[in-house]
Amino acid sequence: MASQVAPELVVTDDIAGGAAQRFLALRPRTVALAGGYTPRPLYERLATCSFSWAETHIFFGDERCVPPDHDASNYRMAREALLSKVPATVHRMPGETCDAGTYERELSKVFGPGLPQLDLVLLGLGEDGHTASLFPGDPALDVTDRWVVRVERPDYSRLTLTLPVLSAAKAVVFLVSGASKRAALQQLLAGADIPAARVRASEQLIIADEAAAR
Repeated sequence: MASQVAPELVVTDDIAGGAAQRFLALRPRTVALAGGYTPRPLYERLATCSFSWAETHIFFGDERCVPPDHDASNYRMAREALLSKVPATVHRMPGETCDAGTYERELSKVFGPGLPQLDLVLLGLGEDGHTASLFPGDPALDVTDRWVVRVERPDYSRLTLTLPVLSAAKAVVFLVSGASKRAALQQLLAGADIPAARVRASEQLIIADEAAAR
C-alpha cells in the first residue's frame, strides 16, 4: 500500500467541469465510479465528451444491495447519466445478489491475479467521513485480504471495494459538495482518523465547492 500523501485541493463552483477536465487529462482505461448525488453532473458532462469509451472499463466503488433498476441503485444513476450513452464496457456490482465474491472474480477477469490497479477511482465524502461504503468503526475498514466485501447498514446492505484496492489506484478524485461536508473535508485534509483519509493512493485530488471548502 502506498504511503500517505497530502491530497491536492481544488475549489470551484463547477465540480463537474473540474472533474471532467482531470478525467480527460488522465485518460483512464479502468475507472471506478462513485454513487450519490454529487457525481451525477460529472457523468452527464462526460457523456458529451469525445473520449475513447470503447476502450474503457467501468467499475463501481460501491453499490447498495438492490436490483439495478431500483431508485437507490448507483448503477441505475450512472446508467441514466452516462453509461447508456457511451460504448464503454461496464462491470456493475451485483446488487440483486450482494455477492462480493462474484465481483472479485469480475475484477480478476480484467486485471488478472493480484491486487487490481484501477487507473482512476472517483469517490464521495460523507458527513461522517465515510467514502465508498467504508464507514467509521466498520470491520470492513480493517480488511486487507479481500478486494470486495459486503457491509451491513441500517438502510441497505452494500458491496464496497476495500481500502487496499482504493489505495492501489493510480489516481483518486474526491468530489465534495455542500456545507454539510465542511467538517469532514477539514478532517480529510488534515489526515484525521476517518475512512476517507485511509485511502492512500499516490495521486489524490479533492474537487470541492466553496460551501464545503470555506
